[in-house]
Amino acid sequence: MLCPLSYGGFAEETVVVLRGRARRAAAIALAASVTCAASLGGVTNGAVISRARAPKRGAKRHGCTVPSYGAALSHLWRPDVRSAIRYARGRAGDIAFAVRLEHRFYGYRPFHVEWSASVLKPMLMVAYLERPGVAHRTLNGYDRSLLAPMITASDNNAATTVRSIVGNAGLRALAARVGMERFSTDPIWGKSHITAADQTRFFYRIDSFIPGRHRAYAMHLLASITPSQRWGIGRIALPHWHVYFKGGWGNGTGRIDHQVALLTRGCARASLAVLTMYDGSHGYGQATLRGIFTRLLRGFPTAARPANRGGRIRTGETSRPQTERSTRLSYAPRSNASLPARAECAARQPAPASSSLARLDGRDRTSARAALRPREDRRPRTGAGAAL
Repeated sequence: MLCPLSYGGFAEETVVVLRGRARRAAAIALAASVTCAASLGGVTNGAVISRARAPKRGAKRHGCTVPSYGAALSHLWRPDVRSAIRYARGRAGDIAFAVRLEHRFYGYRPFHVEWSASVLKPMLMVAYLERPGVAHRTLNGYDRSLLAPMITASDNNAATTVRSIVGNAGLRALAARVGMERFSTDPIWGKSHITAADQTRFFYRIDSFIPGRHRAYAMHLLASITPSQRWGIGRIALPHWHVYFKGGWGNGTGRIDHQVALLTRGCARASLAVLTMYDGSHGYGQATLRGIFTRLLRGFPTAARPANRGGRIRTGETSRPQTERSTRLSYAPRSNASLPARAECAARQPAPASSSLARLDGRDRTSARAALRPREDRRPRTGAGAAL
């Protein structure tokens, strides 16, 4: 039994939960890690590299595919967690992050509790929209005057007003619906307790917690963050994906710099959360956010169409499929400059006495020889000497 290693005073725990029959072995390994944690005095800051949730029996595996790729996102991309961890360990501050896919979860200290700052505002928005007096009516000007600046410009006064309306009870009720495990409120809403794991759980299905008649408006707000606050993941190009995110920071002090995001393309989606505290300065925290997101999203499928790797494709006659490479060669343009060289090369070849040409008769042999002549000899005549 191997115990977790210790880095910089923090015991690092690696947990891999597999599908199917391997789940039992993984549970045994997890129990062993807990035993080791007890021998080390408790593992409170672990790095979960990968956790895979087995689908229910009879359910379709990876039913949602990325458009134009025809495969599940978890088959096309795996976040470079190890690179992000190495980067995080070289940065100042208290850092945690998590990535959630349809059947997979990755994270570094994903259950580490930090203050929420403005990352709480999407929860405030959803709690406000699902109130009985709001969920089934059209939003009026007052509603929009609170929600729009609170999300797009991170207005704290609007957030304070919304919190006074929904109350901490409304936030706790939403957290219970989402399935958050470590969320707690505080009299100062910016000091509410969050974790990267809970935030990715919330953002992964955030649209499902919003009443249907308000869903498009709320998601539009999360996609319309003001340009001056689009740092971190907001500076990473992700073509063909919709990016919904919200950041939280400590008034430019560097004490807090968080971002939580949802990426969607068709039905495919991924949620990511990066939480940092005690960065030293706001600019340093922004650089940390971008550095971690860049590493996590390395290899993310952003192409309009995936590159064809030479698999069999149908071209014309289906009984003789050709590969992409052979198709390219068959239809490659031929330059006239190479014709004399090919003719000279053909002249040096020995006569096909024993070849299939010798077994042809009459018209068939004439057609075969004509096909072997250089291209310029087979061009149709034009002008006065042309046969009509």
